[in-house]
Amino acid sequence: MYVVVQHQIVNPATAYPRGQALMSGTGAPDGTRVLQFFPHVDGSAAMCLYETKSVGDVQRFVDTTLGDSSINICYEVDSEKAFADRPLGLKQSPAPVTH
Repeated sequence: MYVVVQHQIVNPATAYPRGQALMSGTGAPDGTRVLQFFPHVDGSAAMCLYETKSVGDVQRFVDTTLGDSSINICYEVDSEKAFADRPLGLKQSPAPVTH
């Protein structure tokens, strides 16, 4: 399944360094990896797309990793209605594939 995370960044100086673990998959639940990361230019917010086995796995992973530096809202993507195309100029995800 796919899960979107809306991050409201409370403390960018803390959240972004901690977020490196999210991007690299360090400590991620089995089968969970970040596919896309879209930070706001001013650092106040970010949106991420994960591939995972459950919404709860992602919620626990981001909440534990980011702590009080971010408020995180996670929800399952309706795959029947969703669409995506990788925009030109964006890098490939650094997160390893885990199964």
